[in-house]
Amino acid sequence: MSFIWYCLVALMIAGYVILDGYDIGAGIVHLFVAKGEDERKMVLQSIGPVWDGNEVWLLAGGGTLYFAFPGLYASSFSGFYLPLMVVLWLLMIRGISIEFRNHLDNAAWKPFWDTGFAVSSILLAVFFGAALGNVVRGVPLDQAGDFFLPFWTDFQPGAEPGILDWYTILVGVFALATLTLHGALWVRYRASGDLNIRAARLAKRSWIAVLLLTALTTLASFNIQPQILQNFAKYPVGYIFPALALAGLAGVYLFKDEMKPFLSSCVFIAGMLTSAAFGIFPYVLPSNSDPAKGLTIWNTAPAEYGLRVGLIWWLPGMALAIAYSTYMHRKFSGKVGTGGYGSH
Repeated sequence: MSFIWYCLVALMIAGYVILDGYDIGAGIVHLFVAKGEDERKMVLQSIGPVWDGNEVWLLAGGGTLYFAFPGLYASSFSGFYLPLMVVLWLLMIRGISIEFRNHLDNAAWKPFWDTGFAVSSILLAVFFGAALGNVVRGVPLDQAGDFFLPFWTDFQPGAEPGILDWYTILVGVFALATLTLHGALWVRYRASGDLNIRAARLAKRSWIAVLLLTALTTLASFNIQPQILQNFAKYPVGYIFPALALAGLAGVYLFKDEMKPFLSSCVFIAGMLTSAAFGIFPYVLPSNSDPAKGLTIWNTAPAEYGLRVGLIWWLPGMALAIAYSTYMHRKFSGKVGTGGYGSH
């Protein structure tokens, strides 16, 4: 049951990054590709009906993590207290910027909300990437499974690292490039005219950055976390996950329409995140000093009976969430207009 829940949590995190990732990506790119009020409205309209629903997946993923691995939840939420507070503020600033821009029709304030939307989206991508880097690298856990990290120390991933070091910054930049590509492809898919053309141009440039950063981040991860190579050597079936990522990245480049490159970006993100989950298995939070102190799916999970009962309730709940998300995306599909929420 612990293994099943590990897989479910990994899939939920991948689902959140794919769904809210294009929302965050739209925020990253909108000041670069949208020229003028009408085009900025189009970018916001492309995510308007669904962005807040996509963020529900973050809550669902956090709730699932809390239920399935409460030991990890307790350790990570205390150890990562500082960056979690930053992420909370960024999520609030991003949501406020979207809502106020659409409901407060004031020319003097709109540039302020646009900047808030862009900056918060950029920083969220970097912080989410740095968080993943911390999980892959490991943290200085003590015997009780507790830790605390400052924002930075000497920027080296040694025995006493900070949240930010050269490796986690690299993963953060990689996440920023990935969500820039993801967001540009989404805006291209939903928009038309000159905005569509500029989004396509930015997507091509972002693809090159993602390709280079994928190779660099992969090599760095092999060096930082030896568990990854051990798992791939022990379980060759795991190569399906990086193969999925490479196929998705190739699809972004090869497909020439508007929907398939975006779907390929979804596949790339899913492949990279599942590769990371496979690479650190059975750890949910490795120790960067003593592997025996690492938090695993075995020492952080509750009793198996609770996991079985939870699965019975989780399946219909997630089926409803998936059905709702599918309905909303189908209902608001197609090219967008320049009005407020709901206009096409």
